[in-house]
Amino acid sequence: MNGWVVLLWSFVAALVLIIGGIFASLVVMGRITLFPEAVPTVAPTPEETGVLDTAYSVMILNATPDEGLDAQMRDTLLNNGWSADNVFASDSGSQDFAMTTVYYLADDDELAAIGLARLIGGAEVQQSDFYADMNTTDGKQLTVVVGLDRSTTAPETPAETPAE
Repeated sequence: MNGWVVLLWSFVAALVLIIGGIFASLVVMGRITLFPEAVPTVAPTPEETGVLDTAYSVMILNATPDEGLDAQMRDTLLNNGWSADNVFASDSGSQDFAMTTVYYLADDDELAAIGLARLIGGAEVQQSDFYADMNTTDGKQLTVVVGLDRSTTAPETPAETPAE
Protein backbone atom coordinates (compact mmCIF):
# COMPACT_ATOMS: atom_id res chain seq x y z
CA MET A 1 0.00 0.00 0.00
CA ASN A 2 2.91 2.32 0.49
CA GLY A 3 3.56 2.19 -3.26
CA TRP A 4 0.04 3.34 -4.10
CA VAL A 5 0.33 6.35 -1.80
CA VAL A 6 3.62 7.34 -3.39
CA LEU A 7 2.10 6.95 -6.87
CA LEU A 8 -0.97 9.01 -5.89
CA TRP A 9 1.18 11.82 -4.48
CA SER A 10 3.27 11.73 -7.65
CA PHE A 11 0.15 12.23 -9.76
CA VAL A 12 -1.04 15.09 -7.53
CA ALA A 13 2.38 16.78 -7.65
CA ALA A 14 2.51 16.38 -11.45
CA LEU A 15 -1.02 17.80 -11.79
CA VAL A 16 -0.17 20.81 -9.57
CA LEU A 17 3.01 21.48 -11.57
CA ILE A 18 1.15 21.25 -14.90
CA ILE A 19 -1.64 23.59 -13.77
CA GLY A 20 0.91 26.00 -12.27
CA GLY A 21 2.91 25.96 -15.50
CA ILE A 22 -0.17 26.68 -17.61
CA PHE A 23 -1.18 29.52 -15.30
CA ALA A 24 2.36 31.00 -15.29
CA SER A 25 2.58 30.85 -19.09
CA LEU A 26 -0.82 32.59 -19.43
CA VAL A 27 0.40 35.35 -17.09
CA VAL A 28 3.65 35.74 -19.05
CA MET A 29 1.75 35.88 -22.38
CA GLY A 30 -0.54 38.56 -20.99
CA ARG A 31 -3.74 36.55 -21.26
CA ILE A 32 -4.29 36.80 -17.51
CA THR A 33 -3.62 39.97 -15.56
CA LEU A 34 -2.96 39.42 -11.89
CA PHE A 35 -3.56 43.00 -10.81
CA PRO A 36 -5.82 44.72 -13.37
CA GLU A 37 -5.97 48.49 -13.36
CA ALA A 38 -9.26 49.91 -12.26
CA VAL A 39 -11.24 51.30 -15.17
CA PRO A 40 -12.30 54.82 -14.31
CA THR A 41 -16.02 55.30 -14.45
CA VAL A 42 -17.29 58.52 -15.90
CA ALA A 43 -20.17 59.98 -13.99
CA PRO A 44 -22.53 61.93 -16.23
CA THR A 45 -22.50 65.64 -15.66
CA PRO A 46 -25.92 66.75 -14.50
CA GLU A 47 -27.54 69.16 -16.90
CA GLU A 48 -28.83 72.38 -15.40
CA THR A 49 -32.55 72.73 -15.99
CA GLY A 50 -32.70 76.31 -14.84
CA VAL A 51 -35.53 78.05 -13.04
CA LEU A 52 -38.43 80.09 -14.32
CA ASP A 53 -38.23 83.43 -12.56
CA THR A 54 -40.96 85.75 -13.75
CA ALA A 55 -39.52 88.59 -11.67
CA TYR A 56 -36.95 89.20 -14.42
CA SER A 57 -37.78 91.67 -17.13
CA VAL A 58 -37.22 90.25 -20.61
CA MET A 59 -36.26 92.15 -23.73
CA ILE A 60 -36.99 90.26 -26.95
CA LEU A 61 -35.28 91.33 -30.17
CA ASN A 62 -36.31 89.88 -33.53
CA ALA A 63 -33.11 89.55 -35.58
CA THR A 64 -34.75 87.81 -38.54
CA PRO A 65 -36.51 89.07 -41.66
CA ASP A 66 -39.76 87.45 -40.42
CA GLU A 67 -42.12 89.93 -38.82
CA GLY A 68 -43.95 89.06 -35.62
CA LEU A 69 -41.54 86.53 -34.11
CA ASP A 70 -40.87 88.92 -31.24
CA ALA A 71 -44.63 89.24 -30.58
CA GLN A 72 -45.06 85.44 -30.65
CA MET A 73 -42.24 85.03 -28.14
CA ARG A 74 -43.74 87.80 -25.98
CA ASP A 75 -47.08 85.96 -25.98
CA THR A 76 -45.32 82.77 -24.91
CA LEU A 77 -43.82 84.57 -21.92
CA LEU A 78 -47.09 86.25 -20.99
CA ASN A 79 -48.88 82.89 -21.12
CA ASN A 80 -46.29 81.47 -18.72
CA GLY A 81 -46.66 84.02 -15.95
CA TRP A 82 -44.65 87.07 -16.97
CA SER A 83 -46.26 90.45 -16.44
CA ALA A 84 -46.91 92.53 -19.55
CA ASP A 85 -44.95 95.34 -17.88
CA ASN A 86 -41.84 93.12 -17.73
CA VAL A 87 -41.71 91.87 -21.33
CA PHE A 88 -40.53 94.16 -24.12
CA ALA A 89 -40.54 93.08 -27.77
CA SER A 90 -38.94 94.87 -30.69
CA ASP A 91 -37.14 94.37 -33.98
CA SER A 92 -33.38 94.20 -33.92
CA GLY A 93 -31.02 96.36 -35.94
CA SER A 94 -29.91 93.32 -37.94
CA GLN A 95 -31.81 90.52 -39.62
CA ASP A 96 -29.12 87.88 -39.90
CA PHE A 97 -28.54 86.62 -36.36
CA ALA A 98 -27.88 82.87 -36.65
CA MET A 99 -29.05 81.19 -33.43
CA THR A 100 -31.68 82.25 -30.92
CA THR A 101 -29.79 83.22 -27.78
CA VAL A 102 -30.70 84.23 -24.24
CA TYR A 103 -28.21 86.72 -22.80
CA TYR A 104 -27.72 87.36 -19.09
CA LEU A 105 -25.49 89.80 -17.24
CA ALA A 106 -24.43 88.41 -13.85
CA ASP A 107 -23.46 84.88 -12.81
CA ASP A 108 -26.51 84.80 -10.53
CA ASP A 109 -28.77 85.18 -13.58
CA GLU A 110 -27.56 82.03 -15.37
CA LEU A 111 -30.20 79.66 -13.98
CA ALA A 112 -32.98 82.07 -14.91
CA ALA A 113 -31.53 82.36 -18.43
CA ILE A 114 -31.38 78.56 -18.77
CA GLY A 115 -34.98 78.28 -17.58
CA LEU A 116 -36.10 80.93 -20.07
CA ALA A 117 -34.21 79.18 -22.89
CA ARG A 118 -35.98 75.91 -22.08
CA LEU A 119 -39.35 77.67 -21.92
CA ILE A 120 -39.03 79.15 -25.40
CA GLY A 121 -38.19 75.78 -26.91
CA GLY A 122 -34.44 75.74 -26.56
CA ALA A 123 -31.89 78.44 -27.20
CA GLU A 124 -28.24 79.11 -26.57
CA VAL A 125 -27.40 80.81 -23.28
CA GLN A 126 -24.53 83.29 -23.03
CA GLN A 127 -23.25 85.77 -20.51
CA SER A 128 -22.72 89.21 -21.99
CA ASP A 129 -22.98 92.84 -20.96
CA PHE A 130 -23.73 94.01 -24.53
CA TYR A 131 -27.42 94.62 -23.78
CA ALA A 132 -26.90 95.99 -20.25
CA ASP A 133 -27.28 99.61 -21.37
CA MET A 134 -30.70 98.83 -22.84
CA ASN A 135 -32.10 97.86 -19.43
CA THR A 136 -34.66 100.54 -18.65
CA THR A 137 -35.81 98.91 -15.42
CA ASP A 138 -34.07 98.87 -12.09
CA GLY A 139 -34.45 95.09 -11.83
CA LYS A 140 -32.66 92.21 -13.45
CA GLN A 141 -33.11 91.70 -17.16
CA LEU A 142 -32.62 88.89 -19.65
CA THR A 143 -32.37 89.51 -23.38
CA VAL A 144 -33.64 87.09 -26.02
CA VAL A 145 -32.37 87.61 -29.55
CA VAL A 146 -34.51 85.59 -31.97
CA GLY A 147 -32.29 84.11 -34.65
CA LEU A 148 -32.65 82.64 -38.12
CA ASP A 149 -33.10 79.18 -36.59
CA ARG A 150 -36.68 80.32 -35.76
CA SER A 151 -37.28 81.85 -39.19
CA THR A 152 -40.03 80.30 -41.28
CA THR A 153 -38.82 81.73 -44.57
CA ALA A 154 -36.00 79.87 -46.22
CA PRO A 155 -33.20 81.87 -47.78
CA GLU A 156 -33.77 82.29 -51.48
CA THR A 157 -31.50 80.38 -53.83
CA PRO A 158 -31.10 81.25 -57.50
CA ALA A 159 -33.01 79.01 -59.89
CA GLU A 160 -30.90 76.52 -61.80
CA THR A 161 -30.96 76.80 -65.54
CA PRO A 162 -30.75 73.59 -67.53
CA ALA A 163 -27.54 72.99 -69.43
CA GLU A 164 -27.93 73.40 -73.20
